[in-house]
Amino acid sequence: MSDTPEKPPAKARPLNGSAFLRTARLASLPVGFAGRTTLGLGKRMVGAPANAVMSEVQKRTADQIFSVLGQLKGGAMKFGQAMSIFEAALPEEFIAPYRETLVRLQDSAPPMPAGTVHRVLAEEFGHDWRQKFTTFDDKPAAAASIGQVHRATWVDGTEVAVKLQYPGAAKALTSDLKQIARLARLFGVVAPGLDVKPLVRELQDRVAEELDYSLEAGAQSVFATEFDGDPEIVVPHPLAHTEHALVSTWLESDHSLAQIITDGTQEERDRYGEAYVRFLFAGPTRAGMLHADPHPGNFRIMPDGRLGVVDFGAVARLPEGLPASMGRLLRHAVDGDFESVRDGLREEGFLKRGTDLDPNTIERYIGPFVEPARVERFTFSREWMREQTLRVSAPTAEGMGTAMKINLPPQYMLIHRVWIGGIGVLSQLGATAPFREILQESLPGFADQLEH
Repeated sequence: MSDTPEKPPAKARPLNGSAFLRTARLASLPVGFAGRTTLGLGKRMVGAPANAVMSEVQKRTADQIFSVLGQLKGGAMKFGQAMSIFEAALPEEFIAPYRETLVRLQDSAPPMPAGTVHRVLAEEFGHDWRQKFTTFDDKPAAAASIGQVHRATWVDGTEVAVKLQYPGAAKALTSDLKQIARLARLFGVVAPGLDVKPLVRELQDRVAEELDYSLEAGAQSVFATEFDGDPEIVVPHPLAHTEHALVSTWLESDHSLAQIITDGTQEERDRYGEAYVRFLFAGPTRAGMLHADPHPGNFRIMPDGRLGVVDFGAVARLPEGLPASMGRLLRHAVDGDFESVRDGLREEGFLKRGTDLDPNTIERYIGPFVEPARVERFTFSREWMREQTLRVSAPTAEGMGTAMKINLPPQYMLIHRVWIGGIGVLSQLGATAPFREILQESLPGFADQLEH
């Protein structure tokens, strides 16, 4: 390794090409959709069945959506990853051809060239950045929505992961999410009943926090300390950071929970599904924070059988832990006391002003969601998740009629996303887990005076 300082780097190129090209790729989606619906209308005029034409339009639309999302990083990639954890809720006959694409979005993205990597390192650690490492692998070990990870050896001999943010990530992330928000109707074609607007808004709200690796380093440090020596979970310790770079201890792992979803044994699905959900519930109690990016690529399978957890850019800060009101409401639902559920929903601001719901309607709406908490062990499945999604999105009084009267208070927004996302991952895994026991141990208010 040469001691000669490197020349000052040229400004790193923007994320994945010019803003014009990125916008053009996303803009191609509605144009393609218009062409496909026109084609579909023509086929109907010559006698093709309406449902067959719609299936073809859905397939072509999905092909283009997933292709564009897969080519981009920034907001498009992050949205694709977030959407992928809800895959279990989509109709089997539709989602089957795209499942591999969605799972791949959970765990990978196109890498930066080595020259760009070196420029980013120089900008973040100085032109003598090589003196901080004894080795540095130019080939990325992992890539995700706004950054990629390289394996290296720190100057003291510690094996480390170096997470680098893509140049132009902030601008690209903001631009992509604005574009995707405008394209919400396309996703309604691909998956009727799936409203992506709240998901996009949530991603937009958290952009600034996720782009600052200094905040991520602080959150990760707390988790790493709290889970140090844990028999089931390992969190890498951060060693150094800037706003756009983060150096952490290396986790030796060659696959993630995404691969368990694809081809894991039932024993692996059950074991890691339980470890996954226990970690999500334990975070608020032990660290005062909820890991809020639950997609499977962030959960690594370790050689010793533990579950390694990475990416703490998105966290919900809950210094008092999860709200006890959540546990009490769920407990009332498990007990079949839906009058208390209604009263609690009103007190917490879940019912829109000027509206009311009778207990029987609430029971029909949320009752099936409570099923995992009513039994000793529950087997999550795509079929179960899909059934619940179709039920609550149906144009009936117990479906959309009830949903339109329910409000999600801001303080529950991120908790709700993680809760639903976690259940989606468990359903993808087809895991059997002691969900009720986990709630009793980790959800404040749930175990209080539990009747059954």
